[in-house]
Amino acid sequence: MERLAGKVTLSWGASRWALAFGAGALAVLALAPFDFFAVLFISFAVLVWLLDGATGDPDAGFLRRLSPAFWTGWWFGFGYFVAGLWWLANALFAEGYAFVWALPLAVFGLPAMLAVFYGLAAALARAMWCDGAGRLAALAFAFGLAEWLRGFVFTGFPWNAIGYGAMPTPLLMQSSMIVGIYGMSALTVFVASVPALFVTRDGLRAALLVAALLVAAHVGFGFWSLAQPGDDADSGAVVRIVQPSVPQSSKWDVEAREEIFSKLLRLSSADAGSGARPGMIVWPETAVPFLLTENPDALGRIADMLQEGQVLLTGAVREENSGGATRYYNSILVIDDAGEIVAAADKVHLVPFGEYLPFQDLMESMGLQAIATMPGAFSAASSRATVPLPDGRHFLPLICYEVIFPDGVDAAGPAADFIVNVTNDAWYGVTPGPWQHFRQAQVRAVETGLPMIRAANNGISAGINARGQVLDGLLQNVIASVDLNIPYKRHLIVGSIGRSLLFLVILAVFLAWTLSCRFGFLSRSN
Repeated sequence: MERLAGKVTLSWGASRWALAFGAGALAVLALAPFDFFAVLFISFAVLVWLLDGATGDPDAGFLRRLSPAFWTGWWFGFGYFVAGLWWLANALFAEGYAFVWALPLAVFGLPAMLAVFYGLAAALARAMWCDGAGRLAALAFAFGLAEWLRGFVFTGFPWNAIGYGAMPTPLLMQSSMIVGIYGMSALTVFVASVPALFVTRDGLRAALLVAALLVAAHVGFGFWSLAQPGDDADSGAVVRIVQPSVPQSSKWDVEAREEIFSKLLRLSSADAGSGARPGMIVWPETAVPFLLTENPDALGRIADMLQEGQVLLTGAVREENSGGATRYYNSILVIDDAGEIVAAADKVHLVPFGEYLPFQDLMESMGLQAIATMPGAFSAASSRATVPLPDGRHFLPLICYEVIFPDGVDAAGPAADFIVNVTNDAWYGVTPGPWQHFRQAQVRAVETGLPMIRAANNGISAGINARGQVLDGLLQNVIASVDLNIPYKRHLIVGSIGRSLLFLVILAVFLAWTLSCRFGFLSRSN
């Protein structure tokens, strides 16, 4: 191993960048659907060795000295995001070839921008670099900070945070209830980097001890959490999740509208068999293939389908006219058994370039348009609020990728009883994308202590309890509906503010360890 580490550390030029790119790409195997978390021990050990050798000209300025470290981290991030997000290219071909010109931007452009966060993390860590385990603490601190920044800078895109690689099963998701995904990311980087110390053994005992304690706490808390009785017992409420699996190419086809709508009604009204009648039916994101305000007969057909006391929650495009201007919203509508829209929630966090164009006037003057729009770009709601149901319960609405934002689950109004996540992952085909999306939804359920009802156009649809366990569901491209009981929400040990504070504590501990090593307060041979 010493010989291998030496070659990695002394690599330069194209070989160095290729090693960094490959190490980042390999780390993607720790994510869904592969869940081979052991690769993280290889990826981050290689990154540590590469940073050991990322030394700039000592006579250059401070920033130029950190340039090799930045580019090492950037190439690592570029590999990670290219391998983890290549499936975004599928969205460009879902409705034809109008956006084929954007293929390089989707496959390489977005990863190149996201890689900047990892480049800055590597540069920051290298600025505090020292011998022994202190440099692992520096890397954990810097990556934890970078993942947090990635959650909100430039509207945020925290997809595939490193911490998800340490949570392949509900047993290993429970720690996110305490420290959140950003805390998990920092801790995962530290533990995954420990094999780098086997070469010189400088600081190995201390790092192994801390890593062993962290792993034991992670697994032990998972067992304890799943063993707690009663927190998520069935409430007795039954929900039907409908998955129509409509191909994206025909979703907005005028000639296919009737077939799509009839399919939704048919799947919704199927005989429940010996099970209890569902009180709530959930359709996916933009399931209704037309504007309900332009087709009032559709509300009548929905009323005819619903039995007394039933409600329908459907994703739909909502149109609003104000001051002569027309706005379109990606929404969840609540429709009662009389065919009345009794509540609505609009999407707050829109997808850049997907649902709206940044610098819209400039972009449109260049002939560009968002991929998934109505006659104009979608508008975003100003805030999120829980949505009331006729039976007195409230749900938290999360539309599509809103579920990946840990800080996006806070909402005004009465406390939510469960989450409704509607999405349309048909854009991405049979790729890792929908599985990654689903894994992040599971972790949100654990973090919030709320069961989740997830309706996806072509999968993965499921009921998820507050422990992250799948109660029942439908895999990709299955055309069906599934009935399940909605569990009660779970009592949280730590709320969102507490998780944020504990994340700061984790960063502070790693920073203190780093600075102690850097300035000689701790022995470097411990």
